[in-house]
Amino acid sequence: MTTTRRSERSRRAILDAALELLADTGYPDLTIEAIAARAGVGKQTIYRWWRGKGAVILEALVDGGVTDMTLPDTGDLRADLRTVIRATVAEFADPKLSATTRAITIETLADEALAEQVRDQLLRPQLTAVKERLSRGEIREGVDLDLVVELLFGPIYHRWLLRNGPLTEEYADQLVELTMAACLRNG
Repeated sequence: MTTTRRSERSRRAILDAALELLADTGYPDLTIEAIAARAGVGKQTIYRWWRGKGAVILEALVDGGVTDMTLPDTGDLRADLRTVIRATVAEFADPKLSATTRAITIETLADEALAEQVRDQLLRPQLTAVKERLSRGEIREGVDLDLVVELLFGPIYHRWLLRNGPLTEEYADQLVELTMAACLRNG
């Protein structure tokens, strides 16, 4: 029983250290060695539980509640989506947050297991929350809600990934307006 508690304590120390270092140094300069030193564990402990720093950061983010997404439901779908899409755009426009997301995205290109974890633990819960909000009767009958979610978020990822335009509140509002014009029962 003591081993389990010690392991949970070490796990928590590692995740906390990873988030603290991420805030201090940013993702590119974050190392397993630095996480281990700050957490007071050997780096072999980290490698025993995670494949690399991307997996550690992902678990720290998920464990920290980053996927606990509750969408507003004011009764006005357009306004609720504007709030969510503006927040998403702001997150992607933030240089520090964006650097971490970009680095993890790059790691997912070479690591299918990490890509699957990011999809299942980080993206899917957030996108499912949006889909559930869309399903409350304001979208036209027969519209594919998964496609609506892609219409809302796909352009953000595209613009962010290719850096081909600014990520602003105005851009977020335009995405919501165009999507709603195509999908709402009463346009």
